[in-house]
Order: sequence, then structure tokens, then C-alpha cells
Amino acid sequence: MQSTSSDFKFSRRNKTRPMLAEINVTPFVDVALVLLVIFMIAAPLMQHGMDVQLPQAAAPSVEVRDIPTVSVKNDKKVYWNQEELLSLTILAQKVSDYAGGNKEQEIYFRADKALDYGFVVDVFAAIRNAGILNIGMVTESN
Repeated sequence: MQSTSSDFKFSRRNKTRPMLAEINVTPFVDVALVLLVIFMIAAPLMQHGMDVQLPQAAAPSVEVRDIPTVSVKNDKKVYWNQEELLSLTILAQKVSDYAGGNKEQEIYFRADKALDYGFVVDVFAAIRNAGILNIGMVTESN
């Protein structure tokens, strides 16, 4: 049997290519770098606060119970119920005596809206450090 040259010719269609088992990571790296740049730019912007005028909201009133109230007037005088206290140390002692080691005790907190925010935080810290974790804010309804 004689073979002709046409028997040995292979067309491109008959050749099978080996499977390519590699993942092309170039698009993934491109997307990852773009996201990295976006987060590097956006992260510092999210850490800084901005001036916001908070809206007033009407909240339903709750049942008033007979528990002590810490009041702070706009002249930074602190009161335990109706008794004026001379320092935050005395307030902490009063709160500690009232709590008696029970962190479930509650008190009400009233503060003048013109007070310095830092002073209000100091009073809150004194109350929490003395052992009260449940502090109810007293506000006026609209």
C-alpha cells in the first residue's frame, strides 16, 4: 500500500490543544490595587468628624421610678438628688454607696444643654467608675 502525502497532513482543526490550567491573575491584581487606592483615600476622611447640627426628636416618655438623680447645672455644680456636691470625688462616693457593688442599679442623669461636653463626659466617667452602668438620660419632650 502506498501512502500519499495527503495522508500525513494534519489540519489545524484536528490538533487538540492542551488544557491551560493557569489562572490569569492580572485582572484580579488590577482590581485589588484600585480598591486599595480607594480605601487609602477614604479611610482618613472617615476618621475626622464634621460639624453636624443634630435634629430634635420627640421620644415617648417612660415611667419615672423612685431612683436617685444626678443633676448638673450650667455653672458646673453637681447635685445628688437635691444635695449640692463639692466635687466629682464626693459624687463617686455617693454613687458607690448607692450601688453597693450591684452594677444593675440605675440612676437618672440631668444636665443643662449649655454645658461643656467634656465636663458632662467627666461626670459620666465618675458615675461609671463608681459602679453604675445603667444611666438614664432625662430630657424635656417637645
